[in-house]
Amino acid sequence: MKNKKLINSFKFAFKGIGSSIKSERNMKIHTTMMLLVIISGIFFNIAMWEWITCFILFGLVISLEMVNTALEIVVDMVSPEYNIRAGRAKDIAAGAVLVNAIVAFIVGLLIFLPKVLDLFIK
Repeated sequence: MKNKKLINSFKFAFKGIGSSIKSERNMKIHTTMMLLVIISGIFFNIAMWEWITCFILFGLVISLEMVNTALEIVVDMVSPEYNIRAGRAKDIAAGAVLVNAIVAFIVGLLIFLPKVLDLFIK
């Protein structure tokens, strides 16, 4: 019985991931960027520590985007009419995603910009 519960929790989790990718524009952007970084990482043969850094940041940005989406859904359910505190909660969650995305972008520049410049300088 415990195995069935474990399997079901994985099913629900993958359902949530799929649902967020299908329904959320920002998730599509984040997953597209993730795929581009993976392709770039393969092309530039980045170091193991660079892969680890990229995957940690992928996990942070995408999971935080999913938490933000879940929070927005719950807030909209609980407070369908405009509420300043509900709006504030949604804005703060969106801001958290933005901070992580900016950090990921900067780290991406630090990893890939020297490699891209080497292509043009050599």
